[in-house]
Amino acid sequence: MNFILVSTPFNHMMAVKKSTTVWLILLLMLMVDSASAWWTGGHVILSKAAVRALPDDVPDFFRSSGFMIAHCSADPDIANNRDVPHLRSAQHPDHYLDLELLKGNNLPDTRYGLINLCHQLKLDPEKVGFLPYEIIESTERLALSFAEYRRHPKNPYIQQKCLVYAGLLGHYSEDVCQPLHVTLHHNGRVNADGEVIAHKGIHYQVDAIIEHVGFTSDQLTEDLQIQALDDLRKGVLAIVQTKHSEVERLYELADQFPSENEADPTLSPEVAKFVKHMAVSSTQFTAQLYLTAWQMSKDITFPGWYGKSFDRSKYDSE
Repeated sequence: MNFILVSTPFNHMMAVKKSTTVWLILLLMLMVDSASAWWTGGHVILSKAAVRALPDDVPDFFRSSGFMIAHCSADPDIANNRDVPHLRSAQHPDHYLDLELLKGNNLPDTRYGLINLCHQLKLDPEKVGFLPYEIIESTERLALSFAEYRRHPKNPYIQQKCLVYAGLLGHYSEDVCQPLHVTLHHNGRVNADGEVIAHKGIHYQVDAIIEHVGFTSDQLTEDLQIQALDDLRKGVLAIVQTKHSEVERLYELADQFPSENEADPTLSPEVAKFVKHMAVSSTQFTAQLYLTAWQMSKDITFPGWYGKSFDRSKYDSE
């Protein structure tokens, strides 16, 4: 940007200030784009791999749509946007669970049960987070759409709906497999007052790593055997506890994690093993939920008005 300067102190000051402001705006834009890129890129990699891992009894339309599902897996992060404050406020707590805040209490059966528990413990529910409930609810939502597909297997709109819901579910199932999403120490070790005392910024380093390593679907699905969860709720709560137990190991490796800005990092053997474990477990758990939703769908019934006073096919064309 060019400025015509006249030799007065005021004009010189204003020109410099304007130039500085422009550069700051450009820098902020670059920072926002960069943050969005590496975060969502990992979800895309994991979601494509999860679809690749599915067994043949999942419908072909679903197994052949990995790119669409992966595309939608980025949406929850895109919605975490200050320009849509109500959506951001409602959805942001679905990305995490600060398990330590519950002081050993068992997780209730439902989202509203957790809210009631938080009130008893004098906690702000949105600071605790709702991640496992979002996973359970999203799996049931996908199961419901799969049940519609069973009734109307040639309906393209129902198929598209299944893919969108699968992408959204995949985002949260992959979040829970990143241990820092289920701990109070989510972006550094914190003290009793909630102040970060060590490893501030570690969350960004861990979130970035899968995209920067650039795993292929073959690398993440080799020898994976996908089985549906026997009990959806118990299975989701079990993965929460498993990943929470990995927080300590992650912090043992924290000093070895590369910067989130390092696009082609060289990892120590210990970090490489841990990162591969996170990526494979994310792939496996997401695929398990997809298969679980498909199997759940065969037992879902619809109310009497469905297919009678409300006929799906009737509204599929003009």
